[in-house]
Amino acid sequence: MKVNPYLNFDGKTQEAFHFYRSVFGGEFTAHMKMEDAPGTDGLNEEEKNRIMHISLPIGKDTILMGSDIVPSMGHTLNQGNSVYISLHPESRQEADRIFDGLSQGGDVEMPMEDQFWGDYFGSFTDKFGVRWMINFNEQYV
Repeated sequence: MKVNPYLNFDGKTQEAFHFYRSVFGGEFTAHMKMEDAPGTDGLNEEEKNRIMHISLPIGKDTILMGSDIVPSMGHTLNQGNSVYISLHPESRQEADRIFDGLSQGGDVEMPMEDQFWGDYFGSFTDKFGVRWMINFNEQYV
């Protein structure tokens, strides 16, 4: 079984995923707007241009996915602190690169530092409200 994080935004999915692609690299494997779906004729122009689904492979086996909510369909977005995306890069340098890239414009909770449990670790909330943890431990590479 694989687990892939799925992120929801309120009209910011396109911007967020272009930002994530600038850090992780790669190409989108799916990129659909709401107007591409059947039954969306009643949406206003802004909602028609929202992202219905987008996928960005990151690493070897993970796909970061996302979509926008549609307020006129009763969707609401409630950002919270109950979920982090935990990344485990293969080097300290890659950990620093990802941390520095994704945390730009966000709020650093813990800077990248060697921790008492043995990991090189940091955590932050990015500029889109998504929480991330970056972990590197040479024993697990």
